[in-house]
Amino acid sequence: MDGFDSLIGKAPAFEALLRSARMVAATEVTALIIGETGTGKELLAQAIHAESQRANKAFAAINCAALPEGLAESELFGHRRGAFSGAVHDHLGRFRAAEGGTVFLDEVNELSPAVQAKLLRFLESGECQAIGDTRVQHCDVRVIAATNCNLNQRIQEGRFRQDLYYRLHVVPLEIPPLRAREGDIHKLLKHFCAVFAQQHHGLTPAGFNAAALRALNLYSWPGNVRELRNFCERMMVLLPGQIITPQNLPFNIRGDLNLPPEKGEKPLITLPESGLELDRVEMELIHQAIAKTKGNRAKAARLLGISRDTLCYRLQKYTLQTN
Repeated sequence: MDGFDSLIGKAPAFEALLRSARMVAATEVTALIIGETGTGKELLAQAIHAESQRANKAFAAINCAALPEGLAESELFGHRRGAFSGAVHDHLGRFRAAEGGTVFLDEVNELSPAVQAKLLRFLESGECQAIGDTRVQHCDVRVIAATNCNLNQRIQEGRFRQDLYYRLHVVPLEIPPLRAREGDIHKLLKHFCAVFAQQHHGLTPAGFNAAALRALNLYSWPGNVRELRNFCERMMVLLPGQIITPQNLPFNIRGDLNLPPEKGEKPLITLPESGLELDRVEMELIHQAIAKTKGNRAKAARLLGISRDTLCYRLQKYTLQTN
């Protein structure tokens, strides 16, 4: 099994991507992975590293958008003690710490102009100079960058260096969005349901009837594979071992389909003759999700098919405690 076996899919566009990525892995070339959020850019970078000559060395994944403002240069290239206020110790930096390995720069478009210039210098010469150090170190690190935006547009706006773009864009690897990967949704559903069935104490994987599969294939999956993965975990926790129908699907997936109940299928929730209080039902589901995830709001939000911010709003609305 090679590093690319973790990437599930047989769609022509996806298989073409994997063929190119395998060729990249066999070389030392710099690569730029392009794809929407949730398409699996870091997984692809990990696969390239795992199949490269650097596989037994470090793989450092860095989200450039999450680097502390004003400290990105120090985080990447290091600093000497006393170089600035708060620099009480020498800091090696992520590049030198990954010596001999691979550095993955996700959302590289978020780097400041000053750090872009220093990255360009490193790519051209391998030079890595810590802040406050008069010496220039040389570092042997392969760089794989990734972006979910149009870098040409950023260049025109003066927000990204054109020379750095050309240096990163030696081999572009464009990951197709899930909506363009015909036939892959069913494969990914089976894969993730099996993974989560085992992960959650040996639950029986859920299945999907033909109508549910049609609905899932019609959905645009704006969050791509990450969204589908979270959906599978939700189904496994709520409906383990069951055959999932369109009526079991989250409203954001089946809402526009106007699907009638199928003969013999039972709805997920049955409305009692006496009616019910919708707020109370929502509050109870939130309480169950919080309990199942032991207070982890991010996981609870995924189970409910909503964002963490929406969950936090509803917790405040119902004055529910997560402790």
